[in-house]
Amino acid sequence: ASEVVRLQQRYLDLRRPPLYRNLALRSRVFHHLRNHLAGEDFLEVETPILMKSTPEGARDYLVPSRVSPGSFYALPQSPQIYKQLLMVGGIEKYYQIARCFRDEDLRADRQPEFTQLDLEMSFVNRDDVQSLLENALKSLFQEVHGVELGEFPSLTYDEAMERYGEDKPDLRYGLELVNLNGVFANTSFNAFKGVLESGGVIKGIRVPGEAGRSKSWIKGLEKKLRKRGAKGLAWFKRNEEWDSPIAKFLSEDELAAVERTLGLTQGDLALVVADGSTNVVNRSLSFLRRLLAEETGVIDPNKLSFLWINDFPVASLDDNGELEMMSNPFTMPNPEHLDKLETAPEEVRSLSYDLVLNGVEMGSGSIRISDPAVQARVFAMLGMEEAEIDEQFGFFRDALKYGAPPHGGFGLGLDRLVMIMAGEDSLRDVIAFPKTMSASCPMTQAPSPVEQQHLDDLRLAVLPPESNEKA
Repeated sequence: ASEVVRLQQRYLDLRRPPLYRNLALRSRVFHHLRNHLAGEDFLEVETPILMKSTPEGARDYLVPSRVSPGSFYALPQSPQIYKQLLMVGGIEKYYQIARCFRDEDLRADRQPEFTQLDLEMSFVNRDDVQSLLENALKSLFQEVHGVELGEFPSLTYDEAMERYGEDKPDLRYGLELVNLNGVFANTSFNAFKGVLESGGVIKGIRVPGEAGRSKSWIKGLEKKLRKRGAKGLAWFKRNEEWDSPIAKFLSEDELAAVERTLGLTQGDLALVVADGSTNVVNRSLSFLRRLLAEETGVIDPNKLSFLWINDFPVASLDDNGELEMMSNPFTMPNPEHLDKLETAPEEVRSLSYDLVLNGVEMGSGSIRISDPAVQARVFAMLGMEEAEIDEQFGFFRDALKYGAPPHGGFGLGLDRLVMIMAGEDSLRDVIAFPKTMSASCPMTQAPSPVEQQHLDDLRLAVLPPESNEKA
């Protein structure tokens, strides 16, 4: 049956053994994590679902208030502010299985409403939080799957971007990105020379044993990369003789340096992207790396690869040179970088961290800002005026003035965790009543219009759908 039919009659779909097993697995995961955290003296505390709308990165789902016409609640994107207020209130170890809501574009591993293990601790550093999560997950996988997990490796954000082009790399395979700027520093090949003169970057990937691939196959890869902003894809086949459309423009020393730097051996294929924007190169090659892993069959489906990514930038520059936040405004900047907060915010790293499993982001966390003065500087860096800060975060700023302990925490995406543990490719197969990619429910026909009386009670007027017809 098609997925639409399955979702229309989900109550029948749930009778199938695979779905039942997935929901049983989900229940066991939740039960184990609750027991584990109770054993670590955590308190399970529920936080409000109807809350104030504050900027947290995605669009809020809004709920109109009948008793305060014109005003709205927001459904929580996360319990971020509340769990920090619990730390101010002396609840030193908090957790909950939290429902979260984000109005954003959907995909196979994203739903408009999702469930996360949310936790926060006082008087901790990054290592304390990560150690707690590691121990909980090792215990979980041992009990549920009989699998012993090893130590979780870690990379800084900068290392991950340099070597893999993304902040959630899949380490079940190699195919690392290698910087080739030094190789072509003195090149006369105009395409590469122009990129380097503009401050750009040249990176390549060694694809072992794939020199036999056809030119049409490589052209297909290039076509996909162009959709992600790349201007082209250079390639080298290392057979007895070099096979490359640009080899004639390069010196023997440059070809030897390509071979040496990428570690090429007979039968290998090298794929290279050059661009004036580092973001374009990393975005293109990280996509290419995942695509190559799938097409060359190097992924071990039974392997589990956890990875910590640390030290995210507080902010970064997008392709247009505009500053954009990389995390929520409550994340503590590295104290050693505070002097750059106003002058060079893109160089400031934060005490933040993500957990990645098999190339999927499982969740994120950070050490929080507990100093009101630092919090004020971060709000100012975001360009927020005093009146705006008071309107959106006045209550939170007042709370910090009463004294907040150093604290940090994490939000672990349980839907994604169960999806990977169950061997599924979609969150919809581990959720009892999921939404479609258009955030709708075929079974109940939600969202749907409501009676006029409801709108009148809320003093709301609904505009008609936009029409393409001329008035």
